[in-house]
Amino acid sequence: MPALVLLGAQWGDEGKGKATDLLGGSVDYVVRYQGGNNAGHTVVVGDQKYALHLLPSGILSPGCTPVIGNGVVVDPAVLLSELSGLNARGIDTSKLLISGNAHLITPYHTTLDKVTERFLGKRKIGTTGRGIGPAYADKINRVGIRVQDIFDESILRQKVEAALDFKNQVLAKLYNRRAIAVEQVVEELLGYADQLSGFVADTTLLLNNAIDDGKVVLFEGGQGTLLDVDHGTYPFVTSSNPTAGGACTGTGVGPTKINRVIGILKAYTTRVGAGPFPTELLDEDGDKLRTIGGERGVTTGRDRRCGWFDAVIARYATRVNGLTDFFLTKLDVLTGWERIPVCVAYEIDGKRVDELPYSQTDFHHAKPIYETLPGWSEDITQAKSFDQLPKNAQKYVSALEEMSGAPISAIGVGPGRDETIQINSFL
Repeated sequence: MPALVLLGAQWGDEGKGKATDLLGGSVDYVVRYQGGNNAGHTVVVGDQKYALHLLPSGILSPGCTPVIGNGVVVDPAVLLSELSGLNARGIDTSKLLISGNAHLITPYHTTLDKVTERFLGKRKIGTTGRGIGPAYADKINRVGIRVQDIFDESILRQKVEAALDFKNQVLAKLYNRRAIAVEQVVEELLGYADQLSGFVADTTLLLNNAIDDGKVVLFEGGQGTLLDVDHGTYPFVTSSNPTAGGACTGTGVGPTKINRVIGILKAYTTRVGAGPFPTELLDEDGDKLRTIGGERGVTTGRDRRCGWFDAVIARYATRVNGLTDFFLTKLDVLTGWERIPVCVAYEIDGKRVDELPYSQTDFHHAKPIYETLPGWSEDITQAKSFDQLPKNAQKYVSALEEMSGAPISAIGVGPGRDETIQINSFL
């Protein structure tokens, strides 16, 4: 049975939650492998809408075990609040497992995130201000706090003291902020121990054993390929690796155990935050996409920037992730356009470029080269098979598949759980 990675093939917000949820009934484990509560998924089940920020989407599937891997950074207050909210709505969250090696977001991480972004002014990155970047920075600097540390008061106190020795100097002398008391942080983190103890496990061992036993394991990335800290539009990126390789380092499952890598691709393009965006629309078409698509960040509440589909980005995502399939979402949003432009290449300094430029300077100056495809006006939300789509919608999907370099195996034709056309099985 397969181990699958499911990730965003653009700048995030592609509809990964729906794709994960679609597979949830056939999957034994759904694993978040990176990011924190800066990533949001919206899942619609019947007439109920669920906004998930830190929890894997599989938590909504009764037979599925949701797992938070070691590559995730966890804000314990946010996690417990999210669990409480789902419990209040009748969702059983008792099967959740959390890696003891996952790092914690502490109060000083969120404080530093906000004051640093404010200090940058016009040069700001556009972070969510939730402490994600500072928590990952501490992880790399080897002064991070891990989930397992809250069960040993002595170790926890030593680590918090070591972290705040430097950070309080920065807060007080650089940002003119009040120093953070060690005891206050230690007491807050110790207070989560009893509430989290039942969820903590050796998830690396558990997941490897599950795959060896023939269980279906789905690795769920947050954000998207172009926000990857190594392979994205640096520095306008997240602080972790949403790309397929991150599934291995973020869970402790080796690459030879991954059978399939599925890229979630929106039928147009969006991004949140600062940074280059070649196909961005600052006109009525952009406003129309934003309104019809409900393009507002699940976690941030910020309006998303909207643009036409970018095949250059899709090809890049196929290459760096080794994608085997695409799940195309929100095709229904494009209903009503007479003609639909698609970016097939860029013009940079008067030259055509067919692949994503590695140079930050070149990408900032990239101008989209469009091909225009015929649109459709028919309602597609009731379509149950590819043949039931309007001919022009079929042509649009086929053109995107050819340009992107991997087969489109499923198509989202509406926000509901059942508003999906399955062309090829992912399992």
